[in-house]
Amino acid sequence: MRVLIDTHAFLWWLLDAPRMSDIARPILEDRANEVLVSAASAYEIAVKTARGRMTLPEPAESYVASRLIGEGFSPLPIQIAHAVRAGTLPPIHRDLWDRLLIAQAQIEGIPILTADPAIGQYDVETIW
Repeated sequence: MRVLIDTHAFLWWLLDAPRMSDIARPILEDRANEVLVSAASAYEIAVKTARGRMTLPEPAESYVASRLIGEGFSPLPIQIAHAVRAGTLPPIHRDLWDRLLIAQAQIEGIPILTADPAIGQYDVETIW
């Protein structure tokens, strides 16, 4: 199974947070699944860290890269088609990073692992 993990779910997974759902946890534990982390999530983490809204044990650049490798997750670059689709989505969700994730999931034909109910209002499969 291929799945795109939302930024909060990625961070919760890394922190072993109790907010991680009982459905999401086994998907992430199964190394046979391809878990994708969007470049948009890396950007969101870096911006929030730089603005003091999030604290990491190391710089965002090394934190995200090392955790991707350690967890066996794969990066998902942002393509022009993803950016254009994100810009044309209905204005249900105003978060620009989430709009990019929605567009990537739609174009790549994969579900998003997210606790955000607003994402489910788009034509995209969500898992939580």
